[in-house]
Amino acid sequence: MVKINWDEYKIFKKHSHKDDNFTILLDFIKSYYNMTSPMDVYEILAVDDIGQMMLQKRDIVDAEDLERYLFKLSNG
Repeated sequence: MVKINWDEYKIFKKHSHKDDNFTILLDFIKSYYNMTSPMDVYEILAVDDIGQMMLQKRDIVDAEDLERYLFKLSNG
């Protein structure tokens, strides 16, 4: 299982122009781990303590919820 590299995330975040930490984290996972599947991204977040908190804050309980969240992000 892939673990989030928080040190690399912090570096990635410094170069991001976005304000929302969760959105930045999603971009980081897509870029750093080359993952685009909501199921894969959800699995990474679900096993990480901070990732779990971010999911709970947005009422995301499964990969389908994450997919809907990503869809809303992409459509403004």
